Amino acid sequence: MYAVKIMAATYEDNRSVCRYVHSTSRGHEAIQLATAFQLLPKDYVSPYYRDEALLLGLGFTPYELMLQLLAKAGDIFTGGREYYSHPNYRGMDKPVIIHQSSATGMQAIPTTGIAQGIQYKENSKLSQPTKITPSVNEGVITLCSLGDASITEGEVSEAFQFAVLKQLPVIYLVQDNHWGISATAEESRSMNAFEFAAGFKGMNRLQVDGSDFEESYRVMKEVCEFVRRERKPYLVHAQVPLLGHHTSGVRKEFYRTKEDLARHAEQDPVPKLRNRLLETGMLENELQQVENETAELVTHDFAMAMAAPEPDPEKVSDHIFVPTSITQEKGIRNPAGSRKVMMVDAALYAIREIMEDHPEVVFYGQDIGRRLSGVFREAASLAEQFGDHRVFNTAIQEAYVVGSTTGMAAVGLKPIVEIQFADYIYPGLNQLVSEVSKSCYLSCGKFPVQMLLRVPTGAYGGGGPYHSSSIETTILSVKGIKVVYPSNAADMKGLMKAAFLDPNPVVMLEHKGLYWSKVPGTEDSRTHEPSRDYVIPLGKANIIVTADDPAIKKGETCVIITYGMGVYWAKKAARNFNKQIEIIDLRTLYPLDEPLLFERVTLHGKCLVLTEEQQNNSFAEALAARISIACFKFLDAPVEVYGSLNLPAVPINIKLEQAMLPDAEKLTIKLKRLLAY
Repeated sequence: MYAVKIMAATYEDNRSVCRYVHSTSRGHEAIQLATAFQLLPKDYVSPYYRDEALLLGLGFTPYELMLQLLAKAGDIFTGGREYYSHPNYRGMDKPVIIHQSSATGMQAIPTTGIAQGIQYKENSKLSQPTKITPSVNEGVITLCSLGDASITEGEVSEAFQFAVLKQLPVIYLVQDNHWGISATAEESRSMNAFEFAAGFKGMNRLQVDGSDFEESYRVMKEVCEFVRRERKPYLVHAQVPLLGHHTSGVRKEFYRTKEDLARHAEQDPVPKLRNRLLETGMLENELQQVENETAELVTHDFAMAMAAPEPDPEKVSDHIFVPTSITQEKGIRNPAGSRKVMMVDAALYAIREIMEDHPEVVFYGQDIGRRLSGVFREAASLAEQFGDHRVFNTAIQEAYVVGSTTGMAAVGLKPIVEIQFADYIYPGLNQLVSEVSKSCYLSCGKFPVQMLLRVPTGAYGGGGPYHSSSIETTILSVKGIKVVYPSNAADMKGLMKAAFLDPNPVVMLEHKGLYWSKVPGTEDSRTHEPSRDYVIPLGKANIIVTADDPAIKKGETCVIITYGMGVYWAKKAARNFNKQIEIIDLRTLYPLDEPLLFERVTLHGKCLVLTEEQQNNSFAEALAARISIACFKFLDAPVEVYGSLNLPAVPINIKLEQAMLPDAEKLTIKLKRLLAY
């Protein structure tokens, strides 16, 4: 506790040096340390940004924390990439700490995902997700630390709902200092976390004076022992004072009165514990010696941290992804004796084979359980074959579906999850952006999130404004994820296998209009089913239609770059020309096969990028600009882009939908103009 006090004072006295924004745990020390002392190396814990005392209690040194405070190269957590008290750790001597963002309350879902993974491994009799074998009556626990103001976030409710529904071994430690930046509890929330938790049937809960170390220690010991034994969720609501600033940039004197600060100072855990120690017989000179030695340690560590080297700018792009083993196309694309299958079935067979080979795989989302098996029947028979514990429904919780994969992956599971329609991915974007995509980079490669997110997308004949959207531009704006988009059954299976085997997060966009080849002109989306071991490396485009060499030499050809439904518009339009059109199916939107694209555009001199998305400000326009720069010297005409009309939504009326979307006839007109240059 005294170390925390001296550290906070040191940072305040050296504000010009401690220039990166930070918070301290002053006022929260007692409950944090009482909690840390209950955790074992086999456990998992997700601190929040004010939990430096918890980190000290786990065994991290002031020096290690200060390296992150000053964003130094030696920062063991993030190498100078993250704020103070934003740890992640995977070692034999302390609990595992997954990466989590500063986004308020967002750690609740990934941490609950950890507990979900622990429960799955226990129930499935898989090896324990721990570094040491627990005793029979002492299981692994997960602890999620939160501030009380974060409880108003909807995603925290999603985590609580799943925890009580599945009765997961997770503890939510809520530290309530009655503030949420400058908003008081009275003006910003109608109840505290303890009262709120009463609405979640099956959530055990209690309150504690978090400024009293002895009481906090007793309570946290009882709670941790209960969850280890009973494997049920618990919420602990700890009342604590806020003695420091909200952050170094939002200072307490900006918005707090002297009276408020004085009331909080009366509950300072440090003098409370000091006086209690004196009452129990500890001598003043003994306490003074502890304080002197602690102050010397903090001073020494701060000086060492200030002298530590800065990160190497040349390494700023390290750890965006971890390497994948799938770098070449392997297996047989068209095996002898194989039958033609639809895209939806190719995906189903790929998932089935994956689950047969990998017991650590779970598949979940809305309505994919055994009753319906997906609104597109994309999970047909999987629950019957693998059980309801491996293929199951979730509530309407897109954020939980996406964000829980971070925790599941951390315990060694390999989740495949689904958003029912692309139009409904937006509630899950916060988790995809804040947690999933950044985890590998900000943990310096310690916590890549191996997950496959399936998203049915695109218009398919009267689907209407909330079941027809194309979302690739939105998804591609998120860095740290890969995006694939197959256009036929063989590619669906090969890319699905490669996406699953990739140790990074992959979003798989699957066009609903191609699932069953029912849209006229898309019959070629049915292909022979590839072999079980067939994989297509991500980032490799495919030339599916070639132009005639004499026409190329005469400068009378054009290359169309497209994907998804665009492949079939392009193939139909190409029939109106005398072998003058080359078509490239991207297959993967990120990473892009830029070498192939630039090579073919350079050869033809004319290029059209075709997309189903609304054209303005789209991925297709960005790609066209990149091609223009890379191939400028070889272009005979501007790079064209053709997409849907720039409307806010896809109309439900089929005639209006057709008017909005590209088609072969409209594309033919565009190509004639382009070839006329």
